[in-house]
Amino acid sequence: MERLVIKVVEIRGNCPVFKIGDKITIEGPEVVLEETDAICTHAFASLLPYIVALRKGIKPKDLGLGKGEKAYVQCLDPGPPYTNGGTVIFEITVVRDETKESVENSKRGN
Repeated sequence: MERLVIKVVEIRGNCPVFKIGDKITIEGPEVVLEETDAICTHAFASLLPYIVALRKGIKPKDLGLGKGEKAYVQCLDPGPPYTNGGTVIFEITVVRDETKESVENSKRGN
């Protein structure tokens, strides 16, 4: 099962929910609450389409969200001068399940 680790890498303006370094962990369709620092509805709305795509194996580069293996997504809140909040930049890392891969490879005879 694919696992995503979403990390806050930058905050522009004032975010009342996140601080730099906060993480959200997704495993399959589930948010792993024990490994998640905070969740914001504005941010989650921005993240959700990419969570699904990245879990399905689409590369960040193919989505136009990164140059390597990490994707970068921004919260919807534009921050000042438009709102009193701020936008958050998230780094999404796909963590491959090596146990699953090794089982699949052994089934193929690799």
